[in-house]
Amino acid sequence: MAETTGYLTRDDGARLAWKRVEGRGPTVVWLGGFKSDMAGTKAQALADWARASGRAYLRFDYFGHGISDGEFREGTISRWRADALAVLDHLVEGRAVLVGSSMGGWLACLVAMAAPARIAALVLVAPAADFTEKLMRPGLPPDGRAALARDGVWLRPSPYGEEPYPITRALLEDGARWSILDSEVPIEAPVRILQGGEDPDVPWRHALEMAQAIKGRDVVFTLIKDGDHRLSRPQDIARLIAAVEELP
Repeated sequence: MAETTGYLTRDDGARLAWKRVEGRGPTVVWLGGFKSDMAGTKAQALADWARASGRAYLRFDYFGHGISDGEFREGTISRWRADALAVLDHLVEGRAVLVGSSMGGWLACLVAMAAPARIAALVLVAPAADFTEKLMRPGLPPDGRAALARDGVWLRPSPYGEEPYPITRALLEDGARWSILDSEVPIEAPVRILQGGEDPDVPWRHALEMAQAIKGRDVVFTLIKDGDHRLSRPQDIARLIAAVEELP
């Protein structure tokens, strides 16, 4: 089955780029990570799997990511959550299996909490729930704190590329509004979590805390002891696909 492409225009005129494979449902929906895009290894591997297996699959780029409109530094958790909900509302028929990586794992949970009737299951890869408050803010170096206080933005060096990540005061302040780990996470759909034991960005204990906070009983946490944050090796991709195939 060929993959079609298009743009979803939001109320403010910004366009979100998407790619879709037609097939049987529930539709598998990819939610990428912070500063990531839908051309990444895991997103592409799922597209290849969907075409080969006849499953419906949708991937997209948030505002300011990939080939979607917008400046990355103007994005917030509120904005990217709204993007994901708009994609679910306008591009997905019936229920969805949300596959969220890193920040996408947090957004997948927020979407599932906002639209529980639309969610069949979740597969989360190194889920970075509450990362702005619990992982990013505590790790700010003195120069980062000074830049945020002075300029409202800190250019954080990236281990994944030459360009730094702009971390804004608005991102941190908005992220605090969407914290979910301080109480029970009201998700009852089946959840599968894949987490690397050598992940430098999302400690495995942080991901385990999320697994324990989820209300539903059908939650499986898989620790890949030698896995990194991206979990994009062939054996990691195989685990990801197996987790998706296990779910309804």
